[in-house]
Amino acid sequence: MAAHAQAGDDVTIFVATHSGYSNYAQKVIRQPEIALEEGRAAARLLGAGELICGNLPTNDVQLNDALVCQILRIIEQKRIEAIYTHWTGDMHNDHRAVGLASLTAGRHVPRVLMYRSNFYDTDQVFRGNFYMDISATIETKVQAIKAHESEYRRVGETWTTFFKNQNGNDGLRIGVQYAEVFEVVRYLGNI
Repeated sequence: MAAHAQAGDDVTIFVATHSGYSNYAQKVIRQPEIALEEGRAAARLLGAGELICGNLPTNDVQLNDALVCQILRIIEQKRIEAIYTHWTGDMHNDHRAVGLASLTAGRHVPRVLMYRSNFYDTDQVFRGNFYMDISATIETKVQAIKAHESEYRRVGETWTTFFKNQNGNDGLRIGVQYAEVFEVVRYLGNI
């Protein structure tokens, strides 16, 4: 996202939930207001022009027509030309539902790429086949992750360590310092 913003592209980020949540014992882990503040800080760091937040309950996002229409409305209003969405094999139900809804809503968008947003294994294999050199923006990515302070305090350095190591390993595969890898759904481009 930071590379797109630096290149002058309009970047819009959509978050389907209010991002507040409680644990299994109903202890509040993050208030929605805190999540929104942290999301706005991360979006600013990335250079996003707009952060659009839905108000769905965290851990309760369902693939349905209402979610597809919400995403489609953004695509049409913003004239979205590229979608980066959660991988549809993600183990987190919210991520999976948003990924699937994005594929449906974005069926006419010329570029659709999925990313792996957590580091847990699933029964599916992420087939990363599209690499972007993020060497110039890796520190911006790390700072954007850290901007989610309440979550960062909870999970600690493992979060940034994993992604920085992963992006470093992906960079080694293509001969750059850091790369981000995506699974292509569709990519219309010019040669």
